[in-house]
Amino acid sequence: GGPLWGLYYVDSEGTRIPGDAFAVGSGSSYAYGVLDGARRHDMAVDEALELARRAIFQAARRDAYSGGSVTVYHVGPSGWRRVSSHDVAGLHDAYGPPW
Repeated sequence: GGPLWGLYYVDSEGTRIPGDAFAVGSGSSYAYGVLDGARRHDMAVDEALELARRAIFQAARRDAYSGGSVTVYHVGPSGWRRVSSHDVAGLHDAYGPPW
């Protein structure tokens, strides 16, 4: 058979698009910059979750139309779970540049 896992972008119409990484919206180019520089196929789940938070933070920091909260979900064989939710400003110490 085929692969046992996959990553899909599902739009509001229900169309599924397979891929390796997705970033959507006005800050997506900033998120892709982080994802493309650090993404590996052998990442542990915790590493991938951390990378997701960092990518969203950087997108929100650089894009005036992005922001608010960073909510990360993990979708696996047994379903989905909400992993974390943070205000973007509260993530500055972890992911922002040292001032």
